Amino acid sequence: MVAINSRFYLKFFLVTVLIIAASASVRAQEDIALEDDLRPVWEAGIFAAAFNSPEYPAADQSQTNVIPAPYFIYRGETIRIGEGSIARAVAIDKSWYELDLSLAASFGANSDDNMARAGMPDLDFIFELGPQLKMRLSKMEFAEHGRAELFLNLQTRAVFSTDFSGIDHRGYAFQPDLRYMQRGWLSEKTALSISLSPTWATEKLHDYFYQVDQAFVTEQRQTYDAKGGYLGTRLLVSVSFNATENIRMFIGGSTSMHAGAANEDSPLFLEKNTYSIGLGLVWRLWESEQRVSGR
Repeated sequence: MVAINSRFYLKFFLVTVLIIAASASVRAQEDIALEDDLRPVWEAGIFAAAFNSPEYPAADQSQTNVIPAPYFIYRGETIRIGEGSIARAVAIDKSWYELDLSLAASFGANSDDNMARAGMPDLDFIFELGPQLKMRLSKMEFAEHGRAELFLNLQTRAVFSTDFSGIDHRGYAFQPDLRYMQRGWLSEKTALSISLSPTWATEKLHDYFYQVDQAFVTEQRQTYDAKGGYLGTRLLVSVSFNATENIRMFIGGSTSMHAGAANEDSPLFLEKNTYSIGLGLVWRLWESEQRVSGR
């Protein structure tokens, strides 16, 4: 009974992590809050999104995943939850920099459905957790196209994988993110986001994607010892707009460029350029009457 309860609580925790990670990721793309925007102190609702993306970095096959989940955002004086990160330490929130605890996630892949990985272990669901230093580099105003801000986000995360029965540590990733965000791009409620994010990772994470041990060697797949270093750079463009007063929609596309990556010689490294697309909506069901600054 103890073991069953332990598995139940682990699955409950991991599903919660998935919801938080997906919510933070979608909210980060779906809407852009500039410094002077007024927003509810708290809001809650549901979101749904669909993503088509490579099964792993530099893979030649992609998969589509759908996420329906609740979301919750709280914008308090000392702690803020959701909207692109788990929790924001407002005590050290300055006009030009902020310190966040950020979370990211990606779906796993079934190796039986991937020709390059056939016969190898599946890739499990991955989640990442770590600090993020967000620095505001510039603020801009346009006569006919609203306001914009330019940020440099320095992100360092521990990476974990899970099959929902246990958790394995997969090393660390460092990802600086240069991000341009503009409100009022085409209309008052239209938002544009453009980001450029190179990633470096420790050997343990590269091993997870690109290592080929002797037990998994075939005629088409030779043994390979992966090493740490540069993983790739992602260019992401997303646009969001109001469909109704309480429903906001977004669409985004990205390309990941892996030329020059540390493990280009791996038989599992198949594409130097891969592409992703996502779309979805956020439906706000409840909100507070009190308003605060968007940041």
